[in-house]
Amino acid sequence: MSEIVALGAVGADPAARILDSIYSVHLLDPAAQSGGAAGTSAASGNFADLIAHGLARMNAKVAHADQMVTQFALDGSTPIHHVTIALEEARLAVEMAMQVRQRLLEGYRELMNLQL
Repeated sequence: MSEIVALGAVGADPAARILDSIYSVHLLDPAAQSGGAAGTSAASGNFADLIAHGLARMNAKVAHADQMVTQFALDGSTPIHHVTIALEEARLAVEMAMQVRQRLLEGYRELMNLQL
């Protein structure tokens, strides 16, 4: 377990820990749902690999939602609630990627403004 996750788990109430585990497993890592170990390989890599893996997961969520919408529009065999869930997962993934991008830019700007 990483230091950040361990620090977050110390003061967190049980409900928050359950929500965090659901979010990290189901929304961010589709391979973790099938029991794969893909989520652990990115955590042990360097920062660039971590960012690239996160962007790939976000892209997979968006592509899956697009596929679900297309399938629903063409033949209607996909239930609407599955389409809605896929769209919301994609929206959350894109929103999270935008927040990470914004924080990285803020950190970069702060480093560039440091007086040496």
